[in-house]
Amino acid sequence: MKKGFTLIELIVVIIIAGILAALGISQYSKTVEKSRGAEVKKILGQMRQLAYDYYLQNGTVTGISNGDLDIGTGSSQIPGSSDSNCRNTHYFYYYISGSSLGPVFRGVAWRCTANGKTPQWTGAATNIYLESNFATGTDVWTSGLW
Repeated sequence: MKKGFTLIELIVVIIIAGILAALGISQYSKTVEKSRGAEVKKILGQMRQLAYDYYLQNGTVTGISNGDLDIGTGSSQIPGSSDSNCRNTHYFYYYISGSSLGPVFRGVAWRCTANGKTPQWTGAATNIYLESNFATGTDVWTSGLW
């Protein structure tokens, strides 16, 4: 009697291994994209703090600019304004929403698509917003279009 596996058994094992690998890669991509959200929370939090300092000095955030929040094209600045400012250290670029008025600050993080940084997972957030009302002390995080 010969010992070994039949061709059918080997094919079944290969198919099962392929299905498990496909599921693993999908979950890995989702996890990587979620971890990139940590960058957004950190930088939008920094922007919020700088905007709050501006609010305390001026009594309003109307007229706040990217320069007030250290957003720009310099290597030590928060990447801002457009996809062309994305660096290898950041997966988002940042700017102030034009509707930041009175005590309400709105910061925006937009997903970089230049230099091969397109999200690997189609459900990944492409834009994240932080709206802070300094008069009431409330913060609202949203993603998608405003």
